[in-house]
Amino acid sequence: MATRLALRLRRNLSLSCQACARARGRPQKHELSEKQLTRYFVDHRRVKLEAGSGGKGACTFHSEPRKEWGGPDGGNGGNGGDIVIEVNRQVKSLSLVSAVYRGQDGEAGGSKNCYGRNGSSSYISVPVGTIVKEQGRVVADLACHGQQFVAVHGGAGGKGNHFFLSNENRAPMTATPGERGEARVLHLELRTMAHAGLVGFPNAGKSSLLRAVSNARPAVAAYPFTTLNPHVGIVRYRDHEQLAVADIPGLIRGAHLNRGLGISFLCHIERCHVLLFVLDMTSSEPWEQLRDLRYELDQYEPGLSARPHAIVANKMDVAGTLDKLDTLRGRVTQRVIPVSALTGQNTEELILYLRELYDGQQQCKEKPATW
Repeated sequence: MATRLALRLRRNLSLSCQACARARGRPQKHELSEKQLTRYFVDHRRVKLEAGSGGKGACTFHSEPRKEWGGPDGGNGGNGGDIVIEVNRQVKSLSLVSAVYRGQDGEAGGSKNCYGRNGSSSYISVPVGTIVKEQGRVVADLACHGQQFVAVHGGAGGKGNHFFLSNENRAPMTATPGERGEARVLHLELRTMAHAGLVGFPNAGKSSLLRAVSNARPAVAAYPFTTLNPHVGIVRYRDHEQLAVADIPGLIRGAHLNRGLGISFLCHIERCHVLLFVLDMTSSEPWEQLRDLRYELDQYEPGLSARPHAIVANKMDVAGTLDKLDTLRGRVTQRVIPVSALTGQNTEELILYLRELYDGQQQCKEKPATW
């Protein structure tokens, strides 16, 4: 009887009500804010690299019963491991790149003509669009997935005494140590790879526009410099063509002099084939914003603002912007596309015109040069 009561008590205690039960589902991932993302997005990194050293050669002689003069049998050492920088499209930032890398050393040679094992190569994964610099000089431009650059070569392995065997020297006692691997300090710089770039002043509505035309979800707020890192969204067309659009952090007057966010993000515009100048039509003179943006780009790189571009007049849902739109069209010769990123008004025209600019540039690249 006591045993039955104990079993009943155990069953009752093991059952728990739903109100007291803890949810066992997978924990929900919370979206990181823009300030939290700054810890993970790194576009500059100084790296010290040292390849592996070669293994030393062995100085041994063959020893076997009834074979007095076995001769030298010291093997060579293995080569040191290289350090290779490899492009991986899954990597989006240089935050995982360490400050120091050391290659694997080669193993020493052994007796019986045994060669030492070579050191395995070490690989550093970097995003697409990474530029490798040494003392300000570009040594590699990694723009394709799977592209590799051997940054430092491993040292050669030492020679064993069997290598020095000759008719003149039948019992060499010489064995060389392995060479040291190469060492250098490199600067990695990430430049965003995108077909089009949104260029504008802070609070011009670039992030909202990117959310309206692509699958990206950057942070949107009413204060300046909401976007602290470039965001890339994909615009998909019916013919399965995909264009990458980058939201560049807001520029201000004097950005080429390292004011505001400085020139650290102007370099991301260099890789964009098409530019979209986003103007805030609620400002007093939006055409002055266009003039200042072109000036900042040309001061950073001459002719940068002359790339294929479109002028996007944003925030057309606000009252009093139609008169400014007519004035803007009268001051420029390029096409002006009025949109409202908040309501999604006329974003289809922007998407189609972006495709026209991209197709026109691709045709110019494929067109053969005439001499």
